[in-house]
Formats: sequence, C-alpha cells, structure tokens
Amino acid sequence: MYSVSYKQEKAHEDSIWTVAWRTNENDGAENVLTGAVDDLVKCWRWHEDKLEPKFNFEGHQLGVVSVDINSAGTLAASSSLDSYVRVWDLESGKQLKTVDCGPVDTWTVAFSPDSKFIATGSHSGQINLIGLESGTKESSLDTRGKFTMSIAYSPDGNYIACGAIDGIINIFDLTTAKLLHTLEGHAMPIRSLTFSPDSQLLITASDDGHIKMYDVQHANLAGTLSGHSSWVLDVAFCPDNKHFVSSSSDKTVKVWDAGTRQTVHTFYEHGDQVWGVKYNATGSKIVSVSDDRSIVVYDCPI
Repeated sequence: MYSVSYKQEKAHEDSIWTVAWRTNENDGAENVLTGAVDDLVKCWRWHEDKLEPKFNFEGHQLGVVSVDINSAGTLAASSSLDSYVRVWDLESGKQLKTVDCGPVDTWTVAFSPDSKFIATGSHSGQINLIGLESGTKESSLDTRGKFTMSIAYSPDGNYIACGAIDGIINIFDLTTAKLLHTLEGHAMPIRSLTFSPDSQLLITASDDGHIKMYDVQHANLAGTLSGHSSWVLDVAFCPDNKHFVSSSSDKTVKVWDAGTRQTVHTFYEHGDQVWGVKYNATGSKIVSVSDDRSIVVYDCPI
C-alpha cells in the first residue's frame, strides 16, 4: 500500500528546495540530506521509521539550491546561490572542500557514479566538472546553450544529460566528451531529469507541466506524460527500473509506471510547491520536500 510513513514539520526555517537519500555502505546508515532557503544543509538519519537530526552543515551565505550524495553514501555536495559548492563528510560532519565557481555558476550539483567528479550546471550553459581530489574545475562540456538548470549522470557512467532554462536537453557521451543528442521536446525550463537504473531511458520534467521519456541511445521520444496541473519540479527513477516519481508546484507527488506511462498513485501531503523527491536504495520509500518546510517519507509497495 502507498501510505505516509513519517512527516517532519518545520524541518527548516524556510522553503526546502532540494533533497537526496543514500545508504552509507560503511555503516549502513540511511542519510537524508536537505537544502533550504535558510542557507542550511541538514543531514538526517532515517532510523526506526523516523528522521533523526544528525548534522547541520553551515557555511552557505544564500539559499541552497541543490544537494547530492555520492554512490558510497559517505560524501555530500551542495550548491548555493552564493556560487560556492561545498563538500561534506557524512560520517564526521565536517566540511571537506569549498569550491568557488564564480558568479551564478552553480545551480545544480551531481556526483559522477565513480565519485571522482562533481558536475555543476552554469549560467553560461556549460557543465563544469570539478575534480573531487583537486577541488578545482578540471574540464567542461559546452552545450552552447542557455542557463543549465538540471544535470544527471547515467548510472553506467557513460552519459551526462542536462536541461536548460529554454527547455533544451543535451546528452553528452562521456567516453568521447562529445555532444551526442540535443532534444527539443519542451518549450519551458527543465527543472529535473533522471536516467533509469539501466541507463536506457531519460525522464525529463518541465515547467510546461509535462514529463517526457526518451530512449537514450537513439534519442527517440518514448512518451509524454501528463497529470500534473503545474510545473514539474523534480523526477527520480526507482531502483526497480519500473517506476519513477515526480513532484510539482501543484503540491502533489506522483508515482508512475514507466511501462504503461500511467500514474499509479498521487500523494497530497504538502501544502505548497514540492521542490524535491527521491527514492531510498531499495525503492520501498520516497522522500519529498516543499516550500511548506516539511519533509515527508512515504511507503511504496515493491
């Protein structure tokens, strides 16, 4: 049964814009990371069906727009409107690195699957690849486009996709560092995109209220999904490779069947825009964050 498992009210002092969830492979701790307009990144431990505050990461001077956790579940990265990317240790609670990316250059952050790089989207449309060891920009991929709002690595590490403010999606082949496909399915900003666990499909979410599904290899549009009545702000694929979840400024969270392209459940728990949504490692739980300052964890049948 789809149901609400836990709700944390007033989790931050202001709107929560971003969330990540990973299991630490060293100690098995389930860490939920949230970033908000109050400049804070918070780490919570999901334990015995509730969220326990673990660390408050301080340092950003402006709202936190994007967070990610590496595949091992040991490190976190956050980006803020202050143009800094910060790297945090989820075991000690310490800040490890601060990367100055220059003005308005870090809207979104994503760890590479091998945890060697952090990709950030920039105002100029470039994707900057920051080396985790060096803490500096080591290379960049040029979309020749507009402001990059969203980034996703394919789980196999072969591709990186990015979505721009003008609705254009670019997919790069990381083995050659060449632009592979440019997709023009949306006419409005792409807030989020996500690859399927098998790296075959790309799901895109846009302010046009639609979700699109693309076959990565051939860049064919596999489907357009409608159901949200406003901007689609975040999408995340389920580890089962069969479902994905979306969140919207219509205040809902929707679970979709990727095969039938139908909504299988809608949650109406939030009182305001739902900016972020993620699955846990097994796909049995979903977490969502909102302008209403709450974090909600849901149960999902597997």
